Amino acid sequence: MLTFIVALISVLGLLVLHEYGHFIIAKKCGVEVEEFGIGYPPRLFGRKIRGTIYSINLIPFGAFVRIKGEIGGIEDYRSFSNKPIWQRALIVLGGVASFWIVSIVLLTIVSGVWGLPTAISDNETKNLVDPKVQIIGVTEDSPAGEAGLKIADIIKGIKTEGSELKAIGKVTEVQEFVAANKGQEIILNIKRGKDYLEIPIVPRVSPPNGEGPLGVALVRIALRPYAWYRAPIQGINATYILTSNILEGWIMGIKSALGIEKLPSGIKFEMRGPLGIFDLLGEYFEIGFNYFLYLVALISVALALANILPIPALDGGKLVFLAIEAVRKKPVSVKVEQNLTTFFFAILIVLMLYITIKFDIPRLF
Repeated sequence: MLTFIVALISVLGLLVLHEYGHFIIAKKCGVEVEEFGIGYPPRLFGRKIRGTIYSINLIPFGAFVRIKGEIGGIEDYRSFSNKPIWQRALIVLGGVASFWIVSIVLLTIVSGVWGLPTAISDNETKNLVDPKVQIIGVTEDSPAGEAGLKIADIIKGIKTEGSELKAIGKVTEVQEFVAANKGQEIILNIKRGKDYLEIPIVPRVSPPNGEGPLGVALVRIALRPYAWYRAPIQGINATYILTSNILEGWIMGIKSALGIEKLPSGIKFEMRGPLGIFDLLGEYFEIGFNYFLYLVALISVALALANILPIPALDGGKLVFLAIEAVRKKPVSVKVEQNLTTFFFAILIVLMLYITIKFDIPRLF
């Protein structure tokens, strides 16, 4: 229950900060903000301060900002629709930028207090905390796939039946042990979340080209802490890397879905809806608070990229309407914008429900 509450608060916090990004830029641009709400109506509590109603609402799955004239049709000097296009674009981008700012702040804290998870070579030893060997890819129909090994599993030790457990801290240690025991059953001591498992597996004598005896891709990772004055730079750099990696993953997934290019061996995509994200946040919270914050930062970057997509009902869609207005020298019809926004919002809700029912519920239950 505690992990679910923490997950819910973290996601709600991200959505509140996203709306606060719109709110603060709108205020700076002299636009009237009619309401800033946490949760969705019906309203439980509200108080008007300096022209804005601050409300707490019943449905705790987001937040909203009601800006005067956001959909047009209101002629007033404090109306959104009456401001220059560049100011309106800044207000829209304020919400997107807030996600990246959150990621930078969180990763700055992680890098300065605990250290950022970093891929390292087997030869590196300096300024490292908790080096370990982690699985980053599992090939289907391989010994690893059939044994139930999963991406993110950590190999803590390895042995043969009746022998002592050999502690593992380097990738080469796994590779050498496996090479020496091809065709024989070995036992992997795996850390998965907070659980420790012993998984028997038989390395292949003659694996297919491009695959090893086990059918896994391994990496050695460790936490690398930074001094306080370097931590902000690392926070920015880590956020940039997360952004690049997510974009590369999306491109890879689109190419795979269109049949243009196959996914690399051992890599597969998992679809997660709200329930799946809450569950993942709970798992990371139990592993360690630093890993939890890192995941929140990753989700924040993903939300930034998703929100900037040129889809009505998202911030990117609003930017498209503003771009059309800039070209046409007049705004898109209020009715057209409202209808398109409502239509695509409904599609997003249906898609979210589909992912929840198709992927999240079977995974959890």
